[in-house]
Amino acid sequence: MIAYIALILATGVERIVELVVSRRNAAAAMARGGVEYGQRHFPWMVALHTGLLLACIVEVGLLDRPFIPGLGWPMLVIALLSQAGRYWCIASLGAQWNTRVIVVPGAGAVRAKGPYRFAWLPHPNYLIVAVEGIALPLVHTAWITAIAFTVLNAVLLLGFRIPTENKALRRLTPTAG
Repeated sequence: MIAYIALILATGVERIVELVVSRRNAAAAMARGGVEYGQRHFPWMVALHTGLLLACIVEVGLLDRPFIPGLGWPMLVIALLSQAGRYWCIASLGAQWNTRVIVVPGAGAVRAKGPYRFAWLPHPNYLIVAVEGIALPLVHTAWITAIAFTVLNAVLLLGFRIPTENKALRRLTPTAG
């Protein structure tokens, strides 16, 4: 359990680092005339992602979830690969990446870099986050957390975040590479 808590805490630290990068990129985007969309759903996203990490620890601790090697090791590999995928997305978007929906008029949507070059996968970061939201809890058989996060994340992404991003991008940016 101690190793699992360390994994969850390391993931939390990684998220804090992402927020620092996000704030820097958001400030730069706003200085270039960026327009933010979806401010009302953003606190729900923060709560959901924070809740995922907390729920992983709480479920494993309170419900005495075991580490099952046949499940835990593959899920750990998938969770770590998800981190690599997140970094790939962040690096591909560069200064345009942040945790908010901010678009700079005329900046163009990234469509020719990294995972964004695959037309059949317009939001690769969200797929990676969904996979991670299943794998991370299942490293230590926190299946209730995996299911709850998956359902709530789907509602938030499909109902609010992705439509908001698509609308913002259609309004403000031409397609660019």
